[in-house]
Amino acid sequence: MATLRDIKRKIDAVKKTSQITKAMNMVAAAKLRGAQENMERFQVYAEKFREVIGRLAAGVEQDGTFELMTPREEVKKIELVLLTADRGLCGSFNNNLIITAERFIEQKRSEGVEVSLTAAGRKGRDYFKRRRYAVRQELTGLLNKPNYDDAFQLGRQLIELFLDGDADEVYVIYSHFRSMIRQEPTVLRLLPIVPEGQDELEGGREYIFEPSHQELLNDLLPNYVYNQMLDCFYLTAVSEHAARMTAMENATNNCKDLVRDLTLTYNKARQAAITKELMDIVGGAEALKK
Repeated sequence: MATLRDIKRKIDAVKKTSQITKAMNMVAAAKLRGAQENMERFQVYAEKFREVIGRLAAGVEQDGTFELMTPREEVKKIELVLLTADRGLCGSFNNNLIITAERFIEQKRSEGVEVSLTAAGRKGRDYFKRRRYAVRQELTGLLNKPNYDDAFQLGRQLIELFLDGDADEVYVIYSHFRSMIRQEPTVLRLLPIVPEGQDELEGGREYIFEPSHQELLNDLLPNYVYNQMLDCFYLTAVSEHAARMTAMENATNNCKDLVRDLTLTYNKARQAAITKELMDIVGGAEALKK
């Protein structure tokens, strides 16, 4: 049975752990506010961009003129971009993304499709390297401060892979932020581009484009890929901070419960020790009387 000193030492250790988890919760909350503001500002632009691409795509014939929108007759090779965090202590956030990626890879391999992996995040990279998956590229630090330059560089590499025939399709697995307690691992097909359908006439108005649809699409389609990539960065970064904040809050509450239970155990053990001492004193006194 643990001594009073051992229990007291354990209570102090749990209280110190609680202080750490509370501090991490506050840090995650501060980062979450900034990341969420950036995400919300960018999503207004991203949604409008998707709407414009949809209108432009509706005004041209899908005859293979635009390579980024043309599906391959046979899909043999796929490039998968997996976005995970570089750090842990965020509950099941990384694990859910990794499981989604692993199931996706196994499904495609069962269909006879070769899958190459771009691991954007230390947790995903370490997991798949340990299991000897084909990791084409390793990236870290993308979610610390999502920016257009990183999205542009990664998007351009993916476009080159697609145009050179090294990948027939490109997918991204990211975490879609729904709420503070709900972040969904999501699979997005990045290439070939499938814009949301939009009619050329909307609300009785006809849109006139200058220059032509073709010229605009040639210029905007690569930017569409970059924007989609940056949108995935923002959503995953916000999801990471939300998951870490929730995990640290739960850990802090668990520490409080554990301290309460240990304090009760300590008091019971202390009371038992005092009772034993009193019984020894009373027993000694009775023995002296006799």
